[in-house]
Amino acid sequence: LKNRAAAPTENDFDRSITLEKILATGNDHDRWNTGKAVELTGYVADVKVGGVETCNCKAKEPDHRDTHIELVLDAMHYTNTQKVIVEVTPRIRNLMAAKGEDWSTRTLRDKILGRWITVQGWLLFDFEHERQAENTNPGNERNWRATSWEVHPVTSIQVVNRPR
Repeated sequence: LKNRAAAPTENDFDRSITLEKILATGNDHDRWNTGKAVELTGYVADVKVGGVETCNCKAKEPDHRDTHIELVLDAMHYTNTQKVIVEVTPRIRNLMAAKGEDWSTRTLRDKILGRWITVQGWLLFDFEHERQAENTNPGNERNWRATSWEVHPVTSIQVVNRPR
């Protein structure tokens, strides 16, 4: 599922899912469905190169690794355990490059860090991060995310005005 490249169709979206709902506390193993896509709006707290992963053939070069975008609800008040991770994959980055759009980590960081964005893409429960997420490992001082649920891959990014 981490290597999906097809953009979701309108029928794939679960429009009832919001960033607020994904951030809700509680064990969320079975809260959502990996066969569904979402559209989320949030503030970009960080943009960085993801880790070395099997799904990217253990590539070490940044352009061949995922881009992690950390979304939060409140630009002024958030902690590490109030973040949802959304990811741009190398496959999607290449598809966007073929359309003339640069989705490199550096360019995305320059364009969206500190801004409000709306992303679309596929839901994924990243079981590799269960021990680092507040909802599946509550109270761990090393948690760096709210949930193991992600938007992965992101298939659309738009800078938007702050929601009211």
